Order: sequence, then C-alpha cells, then structure tokens
Amino acid sequence: MPADHAPQESTTADGHTVIQVRGARENNLRNVDLDLPKRRLSVFTGVSGSGKSSLVFGTIAAESQRLINETYTAFIQSFMPSLGRPDVDGLHNLSAAIVVDQERMGANSRSTVGTATDAYTMLRIVFSRLGTPHIGTSGAFSFNLPEGMCPNCEGLGQVSDIDVDQLVDRTKSLNEGAIRVPGYAVDSWPWSVMAASGFYAPDKKLDDFTEQEWADLLRRTAVKVKVGSNNLTYEGLITKIQRTWLVKDREGLQPHIRAFVDRAVVFTDCAECGGTRLSRAALSSKIAGVNIADCSSMQISDLAAFVRTVDDPSVGPLLDSLRHLLESLVEIGLGYLSLDRAASTLSGGEAQRVKMVRHLGSSITDVTYVFDEPTVGLHPHDIQRMNGLLLRLRDKGNTVLVVEHKPEVIAIADHVVDLGPGAGEAGGEICYTGDVAGLVASGTLTGRHFGHRVRLRETVREPRGQLSIKGADLHNLQDVSVDVPLGVLTVVTGVAGSGKSSLIHGYLAGREGVVVADQTPIRGSRRSNPATYTGLLNPIRTAFAKANGVKPALFSANSEGACPKCNGLGLVYTDLAMMAGVASVCEECEGRRFTTEVLTYRLNGKNISEVLGMSVSEAHAFFPSGQAHTILGRLDDVGLGYLRLGQPLNTLSGGERQRLKLAIHMAEKSSTYVLDEPSSGLHMADVDKLLELLDRLVDEGNSVVVIEHHQAVMAHADWLIDLGPGGGHDGGRVVFTGTPADLVATGDTLTAEHLRKYVGG
Repeated sequence: MPADHAPQESTTADGHTVIQVRGARENNLRNVDLDLPKRRLSVFTGVSGSGKSSLVFGTIAAESQRLINETYTAFIQSFMPSLGRPDVDGLHNLSAAIVVDQERMGANSRSTVGTATDAYTMLRIVFSRLGTPHIGTSGAFSFNLPEGMCPNCEGLGQVSDIDVDQLVDRTKSLNEGAIRVPGYAVDSWPWSVMAASGFYAPDKKLDDFTEQEWADLLRRTAVKVKVGSNNLTYEGLITKIQRTWLVKDREGLQPHIRAFVDRAVVFTDCAECGGTRLSRAALSSKIAGVNIADCSSMQISDLAAFVRTVDDPSVGPLLDSLRHLLESLVEIGLGYLSLDRAASTLSGGEAQRVKMVRHLGSSITDVTYVFDEPTVGLHPHDIQRMNGLLLRLRDKGNTVLVVEHKPEVIAIADHVVDLGPGAGEAGGEICYTGDVAGLVASGTLTGRHFGHRVRLRETVREPRGQLSIKGADLHNLQDVSVDVPLGVLTVVTGVAGSGKSSLIHGYLAGREGVVVADQTPIRGSRRSNPATYTGLLNPIRTAFAKANGVKPALFSANSEGACPKCNGLGLVYTDLAMMAGVASVCEECEGRRFTTEVLTYRLNGKNISEVLGMSVSEAHAFFPSGQAHTILGRLDDVGLGYLRLGQPLNTLSGGERQRLKLAIHMAEKSSTYVLDEPSSGLHMADVDKLLELLDRLVDEGNSVVVIEHHQAVMAHADWLIDLGPGGGHDGGRVVFTGTPADLVATGDTLTAEHLRKYVGG
C-alpha cells in the first residue's frame, strides 16, 4: 500500500472513529476520498447512476467481505463467490460488513418465512416440549426431515400429476422423436442414454410398449447402464423431472422449462396432509387446541398474540425470543405474512425486511450494516417503523450505511453523503458530506429538492370509460368490486400487504391491450445488455456494416466479430480447482469483446466497443436520426440516460429493469400501462421527470395504472384507489376511490393522513 495512504486512527470532531476511503475509482467514482463516522447512521443520496452503489456496495462492503473471505482456508474459499479487489487506494478502519439487499430469497420450494427467520425452528422446539400428545424431539415437527414430513408429498405440501401425453408422443418411437421433454431431442445426450439403455427398442412405437417398458420409460429409479464404453445413470422421464424440476420453485426454472412444466404438470394440495407438509403425528400434537400447522398458517400478527398466551417456565427464554422475533416482524410491517409463506414469493422489499429482522435480535455488535433502499414497497406509515429499526441497529453500537432517496429516511441520518452532480460520467464525485441541516443549505440537487412537494392537480382529467373488476377474492381480497378509469393516471395505494398487487396483477394483467412493466428479473445470459435487449444493437450493427462495407454479423460479440479467446465476453473465467474461480479481463481484446480487425472499423470516428461503452444520452446525440435515435430517445425518456449500452443486465436494479421494460413497451402503442412502483430507485428530482413521462403517456391517449407509495405520485394522480385499512386479513378492501383532493379533504385512511401532511407541508 502506498506510504501516503498508510492506515491511521482518525476521528470526527465529536470523537467518533471513522472509516477512511481513499482514492475510490470503482465504476464512475472519481478518485473519491471520504471519512465516514463509525457507529452512526449514514445515508447516501444522489441521482440514479451517481455512484452511490459503487461507493457503498462496490467499494466499502465488497472490500470488507473480501478481507473476511481471505481468512478462510482455500478449500472453504472454493465454495464462495470470487471477489476481486475494488479499485481503491486505501480503506482503513473497516469492520465486518453485512449486506441486507433486495435479492429474492432463492428458488428452494422448502424455504418459508418461518425457516428463513428461524421462527419455525423455535416453534418446533416449543411444540416438542409443550405439545400434547408428546411425539418426540423438534425434528418430529420439521417438514424438511424424514421424521416430521408427510410421507406422501415428502414435505412439499403439494403433489404433482404429470400429463404423460405432454411428455411423449405415443404414435412415435424414440428414434422418431417421441420424447417431447426439453433437452431430449433425437441425438441429444439425454436421449442417447435412454435409447441405448436396453430397456426397450428405440425403433418401437410407444403405443406398442409393454407395461414393463412403460414403467421403465417413465418411472424407473436411477440405475447404471452402459452406453458405448461409458457407465451412465439412467432414470425414467417422470423420475428425472420430479427430481430436477419439481423440487424447485417454478420461478427458479429457465423460461422454456417453466413453460413446459406449466403445460405438463398439475399441482394440487396433498390429500394426506392437506398441504401442511407434516406427518399425521406432528398434526396431532397441540397447544391450547392449536397444532403447529395452524400456527404457521396464522397471520404473523395473530401468531404473536397467540404466543403471548403460552406461558411455561420450562421454555420461558425461548418463548421470549420467539415473541420478540414475531413482534419485530410486525413492527417492520410484515405482520400480514404467515410463517408458511414460501420465501420465493416475497417481493424484493419484503425479502430485505425479513433479512433485516434476523439481525435485530443478533448479539453481534460493532459491525457495518449496509442497506439498499430499505423503504422500497413501504407506505409512508410503514417508513416510520423502518426508521425506528435502522436507529435501533445503530444504537446497538453498529455502523449503518443506507442508500436511499426518501426524504423521511434522509431526515433521521447522523451523516449524509451526497454524490453527483449527475449520473454516469457526469457523476462519481462527493457533492456534500455532513449533517442534514448542512445538506438542505448546500444548494446541491438533493439539498434543493429536500423540502420539495408536488402539489395536487388543479384540474383532473375526465375518464373515457372504465375497466371493471368484480368479486375479486385472490389472496386477501375480500370480494372486491371496483372500476379502474380509462384515459387517466390512476394510482393504487395502501399499506404493505393491503392487496394492491393481488388486485391489479391478478385482475388487470392479461386483459387485451394491458401491458405490465414490473421489476422482475430480466432473464438472459451475462452477454445480455440494454443494446441487445431493446433491439438497439440491430440498427447499430447495420450502420457500422454500411459505413465499412462489411457484414453486420461482425459487429455482434455473440457472432462472427467476437474475440476468439473470451468468446465475446470480455472476461476469461478460470477454474482454480479447490480455490475460488477468477474472472480476469481478456488479455487479447483487453475487455473490448471484439477481434482486432472488427475494432479497426469505425463509424463517425468510433469503433463498436467505444459505442457500446457510451451512455444512452451520449449515444442519443451520436445517432441523430433513424431507429437507433428513436430507441435511445425512449430510454432517455424513462430516466435511463446514464446506463451504458453494453452494461450487463444482471447489474440493473429492480427500478432500472422496470424502466427498461417500459421503454420497450412504449413502442407497442398499448392502451393501458400497468407499472409497479416506478419511483423505486429514483432521486427526488427524477420523480418529477417520471411524472412528466406518465403525463405524456396519458396525454397520448393511453391509460396508466400505477401501484405506488410515493406521495408525489399520489398527489399528481387523477384518481386514487386506496386499499386497506391494514395488511393481510386486516386489508383486502377498497377504503377509498376518488380524486387526491377528495382524499385529502374527507379521507380517514392511513394514506389520507400522510397525504394530508405531505401536501400541507
């Protein structure tokens, strides 16, 4: 480490030690130097793409986690992700970092809210001690262990019925392509194992199979067979599908496999256990007439009340811990969930809050907690509770770093770091660092917008018709009937868990002319980027080809123009056996992804790699007309001007993914757009631009329906549909429909209370 960056114990004016960042250059950071007070709550602000995540996640948290990983043996490290050293001169006084992000909680169908929080583990121990009749240890209540799981569904709660005629064409032989399962085309490797198994003749039509041959084809358990000179494992089709695909949550499957499973497999609740996943013995053991499955299916707020009625000194400390955990889940705004809710069905914001609860009860202190917009998906009412939890983590002696845009969270910060002044190349600098009062007086973009309020519309647009929803009862909806007006901006709001998504995604999505742009991951390889996803690469390749008199395929990193050493990835992945694998920049193309020859071809002085390295805004000016200009204009309109054309899609946030999908749908001339929290990840200044975009969509003759908590979007709406009054079984009803002005004037809902303060403040 350079001598001028030697570690030193530095403190703030009030005596707090600091995390020192020196010379941070990750992504767009411009040699950033920063001191962050430890054991304080620091909030990082700035427009999307200003460098917040690069500084907090890509530099501070990444280096902390890398240094911790280096303390493990090479064998242990081989099972961990490879973490490169961030581009920074020095980081001093780091403490262990725990990142609490919005990543969805896996695709394992056995993972539930209860197992993810350890609440179910505690509940199992309580039932093993107090349940009558006594049936054994806590393992007897686990649906993930043989002694507790239902033997019929093996603890999954559902059984699958497979339509054999979706798997095979009985009129054909294997040689004629009888198998319809993805990956089993004639001459494929899986097909070869079946054809050479010897259990049936590959040229015999399936209609002519004996009963034994059918059993071998479909349900044979794993057995070794000789294929050529190799001993390989053979399994029947249904056996293989159940083992590989049906144990996963369907969202974790690749799209073509998910489509096949949806066609071929029907899931029903297991008749043996009624969907509870548990053995009859586990279901027979009760406390106060309630079994463990009843507890798991209760709304967590109700379960917390039930656990408070259980009192036995033999499990006193455990009951205290369980009560505290359940009450923390209620406090964080997740009281409407149940412990048996599949973890994979939680939204990104819900998943982040579930992870947060794990740490509230932790005995570990003096660590650095890193949060990525913890208020995503939260109603203003719930944000106050989230603030309380962030402060509690700080008061336990931890350093809390939060990337956030909401003024309600910025207001509670001990320390604010504002990055900018713009996004991408125009960002990466510290615009302000200090307390909140100083931020407001600083004159930065964030400071100027801190007290900014969107006023109610003076006149609202008149609807041109309506989409009617009748008798909606999905999830917690309680026979809801409501009219969604057409030709206006409608905002659907309500506290977390009130039924907004169930109502809109369950009853509007899929109707003719309705296009949904949401925040779900965009499925694609690490080669996918905004240029490939939007179709922008096609006119770019054509322009390069025309300018240079060569084939367009040369200008695709997935085709003829790809660097042969890295196959157009720009990175070379090296497997180091027992040690962690390493991704290094390709030496041949230096990360530019194309062959040397392709990089000699130019368009207005730029090669293809330089064009893909441009931001959307730069490229919009570079392509002044044509299809490329049109696509880039839409991306700029939705607030993605800072994205690089070649940026991998897997690096985009949920809000960025939604805006990318919206840009594509804007070309389709749809009549009704459904957006799910489009303000996610947007700076206060960018929310104004979002409102302009929504207005433009409506003024062009479309209808826009937005599920949203941001009060600026509520205030700007023509029409509000407010669900509640609470979450879970306390919600699921329409508690107000009308204009925002009517809600502020006469409403008595939680939304009305907060919107009244907002427009009056």
